[in-house]
Amino acid sequence: MYKALDIAKYFIKIASPEEGDFITNLKLQKLLYYAQGFYLALYGKPLFEEQIEIWHYGPVVVDVYNVYKEYKINAIPQPDDFDVEQYDRETRELLDEVYEVYGQYTTPTLINFTLQEPPCKTTPINEKVSHPLMKSYFETQLVK
Repeated sequence: MYKALDIAKYFIKIASPEEGDFITNLKLQKLLYYAQGFYLALYGKPLFEEQIEIWHYGPVVVDVYNVYKEYKINAIPQPDDFDVEQYDRETRELLDEVYEVYGQYTTPTLINFTLQEPPCKTTPINEKVSHPLMKSYFETQLVK
């Protein structure tokens, strides 16, 4: 199992800011939510140990949010302390797929997506989303 901050750094690193593709803190939070959800659905266990809370703008990993909150709505700079080898192949493939599918969307679009999904709709604001709820929802989203 990884730390959510390590997964966050992966997403930040694979973005291409020179091509206008950058990650804000809120966008990063939604990518972490999708990564955790699909990992739970595919492997039956969490990708990272930190819990996801539902805030007004959707899912948030509080520890990661706090690390990057100084950037507000601006792009988070690429991490220097990043080593792709710390991730196993199946995790890299899942994270790449999540980024390919969801990374193309703007932050407001991702907020709208997440707020319409059962894990966010049924979890009260400032409460943690349960892994079983995420797992059952994301299982319905897998391409069979």
